[in-house]
Amino acid sequence: MNSSPTARDPAVSIEQARWFAEEVQPHEAALRGYLRNSFPSLDVDDVVQESYLKLWKARTAGRIASSKAYFFSIARNTALTLFQRRKLFSDTPVSELPGWRVLDGRPDASAVADARQRHELMIEAITRLPPRCREVLRLAVLRGRRNAEIAVELGL
Repeated sequence: MNSSPTARDPAVSIEQARWFAEEVQPHEAALRGYLRNSFPSLDVDDVVQESYLKLWKARTAGRIASSKAYFFSIARNTALTLFQRRKLFSDTPVSELPGWRVLDGRPDASAVADARQRHELMIEAITRLPPRCREVLRLAVLRGRRNAEIAVELGL
């Protein structure tokens, strides 16, 4: 029969609960402050919960020399991992990113293609106009003439 203590052993559970309450939980507020200052864009609750889980697993696997130091190290590494993952993959669609995140102010490929297509359609429509209408349009749009000026110039 195996006489080593296990997680089901009430003495082990009481000891782990004591260890957690006395050596880990008192540092949570300081850890939260550290995380908020060091990683303001991350969800501190997620990092703390993940750190608790990793610390608990490490404790059951062996002895930890300094619970506080290990807790902070785990939290820092967890936050860095989450931060790096967030930098690589964003849940925010590119179309919803704020303007300051756009690297180049030039129009994107779809805007250029749309502008070209509109330009071609406009040219086609203008070439189908009768010559007199094209001349009125040219004077109004390209020369910036008013209707009265166009009428005088064209004898309308």
